[in-house]
Amino acid sequence: MSEGYIHSLESFGSVDGPGIRYVIFVSGCGLRCQFCHNPDTWDMKSGTIYCADELIEKALRYRSYWGNLGGITVSGGEPLLQIDFLLELFHLAKKKGIHTALDTSGGPFTRQEPFYGKFEQLMKDTDLVLLDIKQIDDVQHQMLTGHTNANILDLAQYLSGIHKPVWIRHVLVPGGSDQDEYLYRLRGFLDTLDNVERIEVLPYHTLGVYKWKELGMEYPLEGIEPPGKERVENARRILGV
Repeated sequence: MSEGYIHSLESFGSVDGPGIRYVIFVSGCGLRCQFCHNPDTWDMKSGTIYCADELIEKALRYRSYWGNLGGITVSGGEPLLQIDFLLELFHLAKKKGIHTALDTSGGPFTRQEPFYGKFEQLMKDTDLVLLDIKQIDDVQHQMLTGHTNANILDLAQYLSGIHKPVWIRHVLVPGGSDQDEYLYRLRGFLDTLDNVERIEVLPYHTLGVYKWKELGMEYPLEGIEPPGKERVENARRILGV
């Protein structure tokens, strides 16, 4: 029986997949996004330990609220850092007929074993992937997150190749990812994929800044204000939202 480190649980999530979702936020993330609003999820072993079947039972208490669209979403943190736990959790969920969604930034993805074989198996029990693409330019991505985007874009292409339904999420950061050049390049990349069901533009916000301060860390984007309505609408237009 696999165990996972869980940061928090949300019983009635409405923004992490279709319908009403039981959202499981796992602990641990390898990216260091400058705009992260949950830096308290970075440490994998800072959460509460749960067994997969225990979480399924908790989720099922809310099944009557899900309707035909809802289900379970695993977010984070970065769920793929706990892929063994995720494999068991989603397998149990599918046995119960639960719709499963994976919210990932793709940082751990690799075609090397043993991860790749496990990921292929995970996709058999995953109904939807919510894929965060932070920045299409690799140099800018490394500056923004401390991580290359090469394997993340490879993940997007892999998911297209197996026709796995995907929602793309893109955080719009003023002076960075909101530049038209990057938005057009992102649109060009997304146009090469045939499995994108939805594109979400998520305006940068400062609601999590206090967490950086509570953790004794300097906030990298101090002074950057959320994008205005015009820039958000511009991004949606370019990306075809």
